[in-house]
Amino acid sequence: MANGGRAMGPDIVFFMMDQLAAKWLEVARAGAAPLPHFERLAGMGTNFRRCVSSNPLCCPARATLATGLSTRGHGVLQNGYYLDGSIPTFMRLLQEAGYQTGGLGKIHFHPHYSTLHPDYRPYGYDVQHITEDGRGGEWLDWIRSEHAEQAGAVYSTVWAREIPEFGEYGPDGEDLAADMAKVPVLRGAYELPFPEELSQTNWITGHAVDFMGTADVGRPLLAHISYVQPHSPFAPPAGYRKFVDMAKVPGPVEREWRDDALGPVCFDGLANTDNIEFGWEEAREHYFADLVHLDAQLGKVLEALDRRGRLADTYILLLSDHGEMLFDHGMVSKGEMHYDACVRVPLMIAGPGVERGRERDEFAQLEDIFPTVMEMAGLELPEPLAMRLKLDHEVLPGRSLLPLCRGERVEGWRDAAYVESYNNIDSNTPANWARTVRTAEWRYTMYPQGNGEQLFNLVDDPDEQVNLAGEAEFAEVRSEMRDRLLEMVILQDYPHSPRSRFAYDVH
Repeated sequence: MANGGRAMGPDIVFFMMDQLAAKWLEVARAGAAPLPHFERLAGMGTNFRRCVSSNPLCCPARATLATGLSTRGHGVLQNGYYLDGSIPTFMRLLQEAGYQTGGLGKIHFHPHYSTLHPDYRPYGYDVQHITEDGRGGEWLDWIRSEHAEQAGAVYSTVWAREIPEFGEYGPDGEDLAADMAKVPVLRGAYELPFPEELSQTNWITGHAVDFMGTADVGRPLLAHISYVQPHSPFAPPAGYRKFVDMAKVPGPVEREWRDDALGPVCFDGLANTDNIEFGWEEAREHYFADLVHLDAQLGKVLEALDRRGRLADTYILLLSDHGEMLFDHGMVSKGEMHYDACVRVPLMIAGPGVERGRERDEFAQLEDIFPTVMEMAGLELPEPLAMRLKLDHEVLPGRSLLPLCRGERVEGWRDAAYVESYNNIDSNTPANWARTVRTAEWRYTMYPQGNGEQLFNLVDDPDEQVNLAGEAEFAEVRSEMRDRLLEMVILQDYPHSPRSRFAYDVH
């Protein structure tokens, strides 16, 4: 017994990757790249084949993951926003319940351009070791201190050199940007120009293994292990490309929107295959090589859990925040192009009572992770509004996935997923404000002010190549999907946004 006489809760471990699409993981698992540890985890638990990111961009997706709220609920519309620290996170609630909590790697609750040394402990982490896309901060400090001979090689991978903190870096205000300017930045896809053991990926794993190895076995832990890769630039360590079987990697699906009168206007600014510095084959080879490297990290994490002696009482969640187009439809990255490679993400859950080797086709969304973790820990959901009248109402937009993981039949589960985008970093127009509803058969997307409309039959046209939005034959389907989308847009504000409401109670 622990925690004041309560039965000790299970350990909970996140193995999270950035910009990994479910589509590409499925291609890898089908033979394009060996992933024995991913396969082991899949055999240990339940795989949700239709998990959809409701805002496929780093900061919004991670804010939803942490709070269980919709984009409009937590207010992180796009990258560049701070997550309001007054909103309960599952990390802080588990911490308050006696869990040992660690944030390891890329957490991204603050804008990269605000600081390279973010403090995420107020969100509920006892221990943090942070390294993110900017590649500054604790990992870079370790490189400069312990492996100074590799600093120049590491500088060549720092692509966001305009982050202000580089110009006045560390306690002495060093002009690190000037040193970096002496080293050309690597672009496109490349192998890391320094040893694998110095990579961000290995550094994150090392701290994760240390955290799990030193944690008190008499108390449960939450390890939020979150990698930067396979986020672009696609840069695996040397030696991993040889594992990729390019004969089993499909080529990009066509840019069907180019000759489509209803094709989204914003795509003209997003497409970059005409002047990109590298081709799709090189990009995909490096991307899949990164998956092989990440698979090795998963193996180390599983070994560490074995050594801790509580693997049978540990929930493991493998997931991503959003996908990566990887040249499908002539585009790379993520955001307002709501194709399958962008919005559908992997989600595997293993642990006590979870069906092993099971695949589920129900729609899951990142909003479901918060209530799932709370049920795993045996905790009640937070009450966001202290109401004078104790009326029955929903607390969060998502639902726990554990009943589905246990093989139970769940009444009233959603039969559609919702996706929305606002602006990406390089845009500032409602033309990029995509809104999507996706069912098992259809995907309908609208861009406001006449800036585009898409309707795809996902059964007959899984590559989303034939836009039916303007076809008279499908006018009724279009109308039905448009009505469904309208309702889902409205319900993004239900339950009521709790922002600024947590700081006080109504008596």
